[in-house]
Amino acid sequence: MIPGMMQPGELAERIKDGLIDTVLVTFPDLQGRLMGKRVTGHFWLKQMNKGEGEVHACNYLLAVDSEMNVVPGYEYANWDKGYGDFALVPDLNTIRNIPWLEKTALVVCDLVEESDGKPVEVSPRRILQRQLERAAALGYKVMAASELEFFMFEDSLEDAAAKKFQDLKPHSSVILDYHILQTSRDEYLIRAIRNGMDGAGVPVEFSKGEAGYGQHEINLEYSDALTMADRHVIYKNGTKEIAHQHGKAITFMAKYSMKDVGSSCHIHSSVWSSDTGKSLMWDNDAEHNFSDVTRGWLGGLIATGRELAWMYAPTVNSFKRYQPESWAPTALAWGHDNRTCGYRMVGHGESYRVESRIPGADANPYLAFAATIAAGLHGIENNIAPTDRFDGNAYAAPDVGRVPWTLVEAIEEFDNSKVARHAFGDDVHFHLLNTAKQEWASFNRAVTDWELKRNFDQW
Repeated sequence: MIPGMMQPGELAERIKDGLIDTVLVTFPDLQGRLMGKRVTGHFWLKQMNKGEGEVHACNYLLAVDSEMNVVPGYEYANWDKGYGDFALVPDLNTIRNIPWLEKTALVVCDLVEESDGKPVEVSPRRILQRQLERAAALGYKVMAASELEFFMFEDSLEDAAAKKFQDLKPHSSVILDYHILQTSRDEYLIRAIRNGMDGAGVPVEFSKGEAGYGQHEINLEYSDALTMADRHVIYKNGTKEIAHQHGKAITFMAKYSMKDVGSSCHIHSSVWSSDTGKSLMWDNDAEHNFSDVTRGWLGGLIATGRELAWMYAPTVNSFKRYQPESWAPTALAWGHDNRTCGYRMVGHGESYRVESRIPGADANPYLAFAATIAAGLHGIENNIAPTDRFDGNAYAAPDVGRVPWTLVEAIEEFDNSKVARHAFGDDVHFHLLNTAKQEWASFNRAVTDWELKRNFDQW
C-alpha cells in the first residue's frame, strides 16, 4: 500500500489509540474544491467505519459559483425544489493520513440521492466515473497525470486580500525555471509540501522552479484517472493549507497577472488494456509509433479541442492564459516533444503518452479528465485520424485550429457539442453548460479596474 494511505481497520485502530480524532469527509464541487464535514473519530467508529454510514450536505453545493453564491438556471437544484440534501458515501479506498493537520485523516466520497441512493450524476466525481465506465466497457483503463503550476508570494493570504490582490510581492525576484539556487530559497515551504503530500498518500516525483517569478511546479506520480483526480484536489487543497501555515499566499489562477506567464495543468493520458495491464499506445512498426488506439485517441482530442475547451478552461480568467509564445498553447496541433503545440507526444514504449498543454491550473481535474476520455473515445470509436505532425512554431502557423479566445466562444462551442451531449448525457451537459453561462453572467455584472482606469475621465 502507498505510504500515507489507510485501510478502514487501520483508521479505526488509530482512532482508538488517540492518534486520529478528526476525519475529513469530503467531495469535489464543480470548481474542483474539496467540500464536506469534519467528523469526530468516535462518530466515524460508530456510524461510518464499515462503509455503511453516511453524512449529508445541501445539494446547493453543486449549484453555486466560486464565491458560494447560489446562482440560477440549474435543473438539478434550485429554489423551487427547496435545495434538499444529498448523502456523502465514503470511498474507503481513499482513506489517508493528513500530516499537516493534527490528528486528521481524510476520505473522498461519492454523492448519492437521499431518496433512492442513486448516484448524483451531475457531481464531478461521478461524471468522471461514467467516462471510465465507458472506457472499461471497451476493455480500456485510462492512466493520467496532471502537472499543476502555482505562484507563491511573500504576502500572507490576509495581507493579499487587504491589498485587494494588487501589487503582491512574488516569493522570488527572478525567474525560477529549473534554478537550484533560487528554489533553495523557497525550499522551506516547497519541501513541506512535497513531504506532506508523500505522507498523505499523494506520491511526489519532483519539484522545480517554473517560468515565472515565484512560480513552482510539483509533479505527482501518474495513476489511473480517478485516483489521479483525487490526488490532484487533495494536493491543491493541501498546498494552500500548508502555505497558509507558513504565512504565505499561493494562487492556482490560470493568469494572475498579464505581466507574467500563466499557470498550467498539463494533462498526460494513455490507454492501457484492462486485461493485460499493459499500455496500448506504442507500435514499433507504425508511423510515429502510433498504435490504432493512439491514433484515434489523439485524433479525438484534436477534433474536440474547441467544443470541449470549457472543461479545460472554466473561467473568464482561463482564457487570458492563451497568449502567443507564452508557453500556453493556442494551436490545436500535435508535435513530437514540441511545446508550441496544444498536444505533445512524449515518452517511449510503455511510457508513450499524449500531453495536453491546453488546461490551466484552474481546471477541475474530474471534468478535465472526463473531457479527455470522452474526446479520446470519440476518436477511437469513429476512427478519427489526427492532423499531420506539426514541426516548428505552432503559435505562428496560419493553417491550424485554435483554442477559443474567450469564455463566450467556448460556451457557444460547448452548447453545440454533440460529443458532449452523447458522452455526458443531456442532464449533465445542461448542468455544466449552466455553470459556464453563470460564470460569464457574473463577470458581466462587474465593473473592472481596467474599465475604471480606461474610461472614468475619457467618456
